Amino acid sequence: MTSLHDNIDWEKGGGLVPAIVQHAVTGRVLMLGYMNAEALAATQASELVTFYSRSRNCLWTKGETSGNKLKLRDIELDCDGDALLVTAAPTGPTCHLEKSSCFDHDAELPGFGFIGQLETIIEDRMKHQPSGSYTAQLVNAGVQRIAQKIGEEGVEVALAATQGDPEEIICETADLIYHVLVLLKHQGLNFADVAQQLEIRQRKI
Repeated sequence: MTSLHDNIDWEKGGGLVPAIVQHAVTGRVLMLGYMNAEALAATQASELVTFYSRSRNCLWTKGETSGNKLKLRDIELDCDGDALLVTAAPTGPTCHLEKSSCFDHDAELPGFGFIGQLETIIEDRMKHQPSGSYTAQLVNAGVQRIAQKIGEEGVEVALAATQGDPEEIICETADLIYHVLVLLKHQGLNFADVAQQLEIRQRKI
């Protein structure tokens, strides 16, 4: 079987390939580093993401000084064979500025694409309480009302499924997910917490 190493075009980059590191749970891009063949081998052997330092001309394992390591989950090679996508679970902030990502110094935004954006919107509505905001009204009604709405929307999803109406299933599922996100924020939690729990359970699914 051909190894990952053998499929990489090492000559194109003078023995180095860029390695983009992505959070294994949230999908957020954490950092960019470079690997040579030795760094790749060390990463696979130790399951700790290791790079080649172009300034120091040596290998360095992320977190060897700070303790904020990147635990390897997977490595993929792009279609041209000259770039790596590394998925990893960080044990702390990835950026040396103590931020979770090297690509976001101004705000700690959640991942998950639009789900992350929706969480940010919900949090903003909770904080600023704009007039006419359903989210603000729902949160002010308390956890029992939020829980009631989740129950109602769950039943609506089930009914739509039994009726075999795809459009209604989508609409009701959207309502259910929204209310679940409101509950999580109300309780000081994030969708990332749920995703991490699902990741733990994935081997049993």
